[in-house]
Amino acid sequence: MNSKEEEYDSAEANMGRHLKNQVGGTHYQLPIPPIEYITKNKLNYCQGNIVKYVTRYKEKNGSEDLLKAIQYIHFLLKDDYGIKLENY
Repeated sequence: MNSKEEEYDSAEANMGRHLKNQVGGTHYQLPIPPIEYITKNKLNYCQGNIVKYVTRYKEKNGSEDLLKAIQYIHFLLKDDYGIKLENY
């Protein structure tokens, strides 16, 4: 195991206690908090934001969060596949 993997495992081990103390709201009080899903699946920044915004939209910012998720999907389409969609 290299030092980067060890650092990740250490951070993941400590994550459990931090999940119980959400700062600023209750929009992530779920059976599987987005941060846990994101880190365990080693998602990148854009992927993680998509999960975050889609998970919380009903409890927090409604259509604004869905539009943010769409924007991050557009970033992935452009960066990973060279597809540029209009309006975003």
